[in-house]
Amino acid sequence: MKPPPKISTEISPEMIGSIQTKLMSWYGVHQRNLPWRETNDPFAIWVSEVMLQQTQVKTVIPYYLKFMDAFPSVKDLAAADLERVLKAWEGLGYYARARNLHKAAILLTTDLKGKIPDQFAPFLALPGVGEYIAAAVQSIAFGNCHAVVDGNVKRVLARLFCLEHPVNQPSAHKQFKALAQTLLERTDPSTFNQAMMELGALVCTPAAPKCSDCPLSGLCSALNAQTLDRFPVRVPSKRVPTRTIAVGIVRKNGQLLITRRRLDGLLGGLWEFPGGKLEKGEDSQSACIREIREETGIHVKIDSFLTRIKHAYTHFKIEMDVFYCHYISGEIALTGPIDYRWIQISQINEFPFPKANLKFIPLIKIKSD
Repeated sequence: MKPPPKISTEISPEMIGSIQTKLMSWYGVHQRNLPWRETNDPFAIWVSEVMLQQTQVKTVIPYYLKFMDAFPSVKDLAAADLERVLKAWEGLGYYARARNLHKAAILLTTDLKGKIPDQFAPFLALPGVGEYIAAAVQSIAFGNCHAVVDGNVKRVLARLFCLEHPVNQPSAHKQFKALAQTLLERTDPSTFNQAMMELGALVCTPAAPKCSDCPLSGLCSALNAQTLDRFPVRVPSKRVPTRTIAVGIVRKNGQLLITRRRLDGLLGGLWEFPGGKLEKGEDSQSACIREIREETGIHVKIDSFLTRIKHAYTHFKIEMDVFYCHYISGEIALTGPIDYRWIQISQINEFPFPKANLKFIPLIKIKSD
């Protein structure tokens, strides 16, 4: 395999200055009015950056407002029960973000009296803080000179300089970061970083970029060479597999059985209706009965089919067959889940559920045996 092409960071000071001036002037006029831009609070900025990972701005805004209202400071978040935190995050997805934010808040409250580090290395060491979030918070909240590199920034750089390196190839990240660091405006890194991301989000979009609105159009190599359709370069994604799941709404004396997932791993700490993956050659009804028995120790019988739910995660999709079941016998003995509850349907909103469960919960009708 040929080594990836090296991304040059040798750019004339004149071009760097022109990029900085044009970009920041454009941002001053065209930036969106977003709630996390109305504060200098490092905690609020941190929460927004965590939420914005792999999630659209329009989706994040109501969650951000609700979360900051519930947990306005590091100490408030640290003092909260994890289940309450997950409930506030419910539906936003990627729940490890919420768990790590909660862990980090506890560490900061214990070790630093709730003070967020204003230096890159100690902030990077916190649970869930990667290079992107560290750079974003350190530059936006504290004015430290760390270039932010997300998908929007990579796309802008790839077109601006006709970079042949695939933007979704992890080995290229350091080189994109070096180039972004070269362009970074040192006196106001906060504004420059936000302007780069905003340009990618609003103008230099993945499809149909609005080049006529771009402040850098005169400097853009891909536009000037009429090769916009070639950039950014991407490695083709692998086909996403689909998993078939069977889930049971177990009813007993007018109550429903829910179980809680382990705190680590996918959807950790959330509550759900018991079930699991089909084995080879198994039908959904048999899998539902088997999975409930293996997870909870109880025996159930299928009453009827409720619905099929389709849901996509980052690396796989699921098709979930949901059944009404009724309890036959046995005592709860958990294998896998860490807790369980028999609840009234009226209590269901008290618990945080995965989004796939939220899709069928409104369809549930309870009846007494």
